[in-house]
Amino acid sequence: MKTLTRLAFCIAIMITSQAHSQSGSMVEVKGGEFIPLYGTKTEVPVKDFRMDVYPVTNAEFLKFVEENPRWRKSQVKKLFADDNYLRNWKNDLSFGDDMMPNSPVTNVSWFAAKNYCECQGKRLPTVDEWEYVAMANETSPDAREEKSYNQFILSWYETPNTYKNTIGNTFRNYWGVSDLHGLVWEWTSDFNSVMIGGESRQDSTGDNNLFCGGAAVGATDLMNYAAFMRYAFRGSMKAKYSIKNLGFRCVQDIEKSEL
Repeated sequence: MKTLTRLAFCIAIMITSQAHSQSGSMVEVKGGEFIPLYGTKTEVPVKDFRMDVYPVTNAEFLKFVEENPRWRKSQVKKLFADDNYLRNWKNDLSFGDDMMPNSPVTNVSWFAAKNYCECQGKRLPTVDEWEYVAMANETSPDAREEKSYNQFILSWYETPNTYKNTIGNTFRNYWGVSDLHGLVWEWTSDFNSVMIGGESRQDSTGDNNLFCGGAAVGATDLMNYAAFMRYAFRGSMKAKYSIKNLGFRCVQDIEKSEL
């Protein structure tokens, strides 16, 4: 019995280590055009880019704060993070005992997420980029009209504490990206852009990229409740907020010389 228990423990460690070692991997997403839910009723272009396969994990963010003291729990400026920032961490350099290293990091502000990505030579995805990839299921780049796809997303919204799960527990979609649905909500660089009019949708002047409105406007498909919930959630946010089920992942531009 002891041998079996030890074997099961070793297998669990191997699986955990494998998932963690892959957490920084990226896949290439071929760009195109699609009609987003908000802001315009015409197709918008998305260029080729790379996206992290998984959300950023607790272990990865711990390494980041070790190397960047200004983002540690006790040192972060209140302008850039509210009191919930890394709330469940034991201290500056240790996340809680009940937190898995390869679970997605949460309770992280937009400012911290943005700087993390920049330190990796990456950036946060735009709303358009995130939705473009997230509208795919396992076999189709656009599964938004498939009932099973939307039912999966809506059932996740009803499931508590999924942010405690480890990365890689949901399906890999058409692009090879995992956990866009079923694990955590995710920051985007222009998370409030749904509140901007169609003609100024891509305008990033002023404070538009930092503060959000609180209503849903300009929807191209009001019956798409799965996506509507994502936009409604983003529409209630401010950049300094840190929420227990909100994480992030990074993307990277593809240079012309690489094409």
